[in-house]
Amino acid sequence: MTSAARARTPRTTRFILTCLGVGLLAGLLSGLFGVGGGTVIVPLLVLILGFDQRLAAGTSLAAIVPTATVGVISYAVHGSVAWIPAIILAAAAVIGAQIGTWLLARVSQFVLRWVFIGFLCVVIVSLFLVIPSRDAVLELTWGSGLALALVGLLTGVAAGLIGVGGGIIIVPTLILLFGASDLVAKGTSLLMMIPTAISGTIGNLRRGNVDLLAAALIGGAACTTTALGAWLATLLNPFAANMLFAAFLVFIATQMAFKALKSRRG
Repeated sequence: MTSAARARTPRTTRFILTCLGVGLLAGLLSGLFGVGGGTVIVPLLVLILGFDQRLAAGTSLAAIVPTATVGVISYAVHGSVAWIPAIILAAAAVIGAQIGTWLLARVSQFVLRWVFIGFLCVVIVSLFLVIPSRDAVLELTWGSGLALALVGLLTGVAAGLIGVGGGIIIVPTLILLFGASDLVAKGTSLLMMIPTAISGTIGNLRRGNVDLLAAALIGGAACTTTALGAWLATLLNPFAANMLFAAFLVFIATQMAFKALKSRRG
């Protein structure tokens, strides 16, 4: 971490309690929706603790590793993880992230944000129309395998370009396009995130974009609530789960629209 970042984030009781609180919330959402929790961690670190955007994103990615691991275990206990599809998604996402990072300086962030907001709006509407069956199976064929690789690649590119986590893309895509149950989609999404987050964290550590203490506190706290979120997901019927996920995506889309408009005015 840079000296400037240290000056903004003194190791006070407030710092520790804030990190723990952020972790508890992120872990609950991670388990409930199958997302990494970065959409909660990053803005709160920026707003409350004064992290710059890069440090917040790097710290969030590091905290996601233990969080997603606990989430995968929780879903695997219920048989809600498609292991081979997750590996295909992860391998393609790692490649896509490198492409996204390369494109970062060459593509308009303003346009990208609005394209992604449009994608989220389509997904939100679809979640009201397509209700997954808990008995649905994610079948793996040559065709679906290639499609999964393409989805993973595009997810990685999006992660590299606009810093979104894979869950908000992977979960609805597996439900709507691959016919997976909501639980399998969430468990598979969390497994796919682990190698992707590890790869990104290694790069961020080299660039000094990770606050290790904050990542440890957030990740540790998140691990205590991720299993609770995953358990709550099993109690919800698929329709209720879709509605909650749609509300979460509305929050994300609104947040991204605000950032896009703010950067335009700036």
